[in-house]
Amino acid sequence: MEHDSTGLLFDPRARAAMSEFAGDDTLAFEAAAAVRTAFQAIERMRSHGSEGRGLSSGAMDVLLRLSATGDDGLSIGELAQSAGVSSRNVTGLVDTLEKDGLVRRVQDPRDRRSVLARITPDGRAWIEAFRKPSQLAMAAIFRGFSPEELTSLRHLCLRLADNQQRLAEHLSAQEAR
Repeated sequence: MEHDSTGLLFDPRARAAMSEFAGDDTLAFEAAAAVRTAFQAIERMRSHGSEGRGLSSGAMDVLLRLSATGDDGLSIGELAQSAGVSSRNVTGLVDTLEKDGLVRRVQDPRDRRSVLARITPDGRAWIEAFRKPSQLAMAAIFRGFSPEELTSLRHLCLRLADNQQRLAEHLSAQEAR
């Protein structure tokens, strides 16, 4: 990483690659590359922390989502939607978590055709054991960020996700025509 003339970080290799691709207007492409780099850094941190405990970062994400639901549980579809992944992906993750005794499937009392995934007491214990190391890791990776910067980062990332969702809906509507 290097600093530009205003003192802000940039990746000269990404800039060079984006210049080849996009010409002089590389700012949005460089921003996308920076988001990807940041995502990969956080995923490496999550993966490093969870693999030593026997879970992929995807399984850990599902377990965390289930831990927030209390004893009600969530359907595979609800889990997939909240995580922004496919139901097929979540089914495999729930299979793994169930095999490890961290999650169990139960019949939905509101709909006999539906099944819910619920966190088990062992799953809650896993989460509790992982809490402090996760807090330390997040403090380290976001060291030097002010609360305002973290709030702005969260907002900007969610704006990106919202823009992507709107674009996907627009493209789906265009394809349906």
